[in-house]
Amino acid sequence: MTQRHGLKPIPYEQLVAWPFADYVFACMKANGENQPMLERCSCSIDVIASIIPYEHYVTAETFLRMGQLTGEQGVLFRTSEPSHAAIDALRRAQAEAALSPEEEARLREILKE
Repeated sequence: MTQRHGLKPIPYEQLVAWPFADYVFACMKANGENQPMLERCSCSIDVIASIIPYEHYVTAETFLRMGQLTGEQGVLFRTSEPSHAAIDALRRAQAEAALSPEEEARLREILKE
């Protein structure tokens, strides 16, 4: 596939060291563990990374994960001003990263080759 599309092969060790790998793997787990979803999730996080710095992504993800704690333990992560600001910025970036119908069609054509 890398030769067919003129892509540079990336060693596994380098791929798993990529800061956003957790996002791509989680995206695929939630939406389908297949090649088209890998492409879609990878494109999505590239757009997110162009909008918010990695540190802001980590902050928002931390608020989201810690906000799942029940009771008083998670209330700060769910209700504080910084948590709302960080999560809102991530959600806006995720919305921008959603593929348009044209992009989806282009991606389908690439995957057919």
